[in-house]
Amino acid sequence: MASYESSARVFKALADPKRLQILTLLKSGEKCTCVLTREMGLPQSSLSYHMKILCEAGLVTGREDGKWTHYRLQPAGGQRALALLQDILTEDTGCEGTGCENTGNETTGCKTGGCCR
Repeated sequence: MASYESSARVFKALADPKRLQILTLLKSGEKCTCVLTREMGLPQSSLSYHMKILCEAGLVTGREDGKWTHYRLQPAGGQRALALLQDILTEDTGCEGTGCENTGNETTGCKTGGCCR
C-alpha cells in the first residue's frame, strides 16, 4: 500500500468542491488556464493553488505553452485513486500471500495453521 501521506494527498485533492469542479471540466479534454479561470470564476492565483494540489496528487498533468499552462486529466492518477480507496476499504482476511482460500466464515486449505479467522 502507498504511504499514508501519499494517499492523503489524493484524498485531499478530491475533498474540495472547486477541485471536483475542475476535474469535471477536464473530463471533456485539455483546458488552458485562461479557460479554467473564466469557467470557474477564479483569479489565476486561486486556480494555480488548486491545480498544484491536483497535479501533486497525480490526478492532473499540465504542459507549458508560452505563458499559459494547459491541463488534462491523468488517467493513471484516477486509476490509482480508485485502487487506494478499494485497498483502504477492503476488509483484510489475514490470508493474503499464505495460499489459504478464505470463503467467508469457512477456510479451506489453511497452510499456516491459524492465519485465517
